[in-house]
Amino acid sequence: MTRLLGIETSCDETSAAVISGTGDAVTLQSLVILSQDVHRVFGGVVPEIASRAHLTSIQPVVQRALDDAGVDGAALDAVAVTNGPGLVGALLVGVSFGKALAYALDVPLVGVHHMEGHLFATSLESADAVPPFTALLVSGGHTLLIDVEAWGRYRLLGRTRDDAAGEAFDKVAKLLGLPYPGGPHVERLAATAEAGAPRFTRPMLRRNQRPGDDDYYDFSFSGLKTAVLNAVHAPDGAAGRAAIARGFQDALIETLVEKTARAANAFDRRRVVLGGGVAGNRTLVAAMTERLAPHGVSVYAPGARLATDNAAMIARAGLFHIERGERAGLDLNAFATLTLPGLIAA
Repeated sequence: MTRLLGIETSCDETSAAVISGTGDAVTLQSLVILSQDVHRVFGGVVPEIASRAHLTSIQPVVQRALDDAGVDGAALDAVAVTNGPGLVGALLVGVSFGKALAYALDVPLVGVHHMEGHLFATSLESADAVPPFTALLVSGGHTLLIDVEAWGRYRLLGRTRDDAAGEAFDKVAKLLGLPYPGGPHVERLAATAEAGAPRFTRPMLRRNQRPGDDDYYDFSFSGLKTAVLNAVHAPDGAAGRAAIARGFQDALIETLVEKTARAANAFDRRRVVLGGGVAGNRTLVAAMTERLAPHGVSVYAPGARLATDNAAMIARAGLFHIERGERAGLDLNAFATLTLPGLIAA
């Protein structure tokens, strides 16, 4: 059995977690997530403020994770830390702390790709959320459609060509006068809409698309955002805020669901796993389940704490790499952009 500490500081959550186990038999012993609410004032994450907040929070957050797990540093067998992609300044805080801690404890260190962490997150709650499966990772910075043949063997099928799904939620929320982060507020407002919500074009979703088309699995949400902008400022003001929120969410979700269904069908996957902050959207999960259940496909989504950026998923992905004998040196660096490891030809 391996006991591992995970550290996550890629954006505006300072998080640490302790897990123990072997392979897919893993126990989450503790998880601490400290969110930086200061960014609400600015309507988005300010990188310099995020980095400084991580500096003051990282030590107490790690200590709290160890205390909650009932262990001290001497009980750790390894340290895993997010080293990309993300905000470089924020990442450097976690990477530097993780390197120092691993060196002081004389235990192995491993760097983890943030989005690979999201692939592992749901398996900490659902034992069946393991490969093979189709993964839809939807967050503020990424929208990725991946065929997961096995842990460490990934086919990147589609990605957003502009705005990520979470970014689109945030921008639409701002247009509608809603607080940041926008996803939960847009979902709640959309739920109050009565009949008559505007129907926005489903971006990059056409009936005549065929496998092999360069946009068959890809996403694009910038045009949808512009359509919402036009609806908000329409001269006749025909659609209210709730109706616009509903029309936007319906268009975005239908696009995500249909593209995911295409991938699950193409690779004959019986499981679909969602990850990232937008995976916490219950309307998305319900729509995905309704679309795929008749075809014998089960849908797995993480709970709220594991959908957001968190160290438990980093620890879980780190355990996989540690068990494969991978180790990082003290020259481990942070990267704003980083290729997903384990990619194989689609």
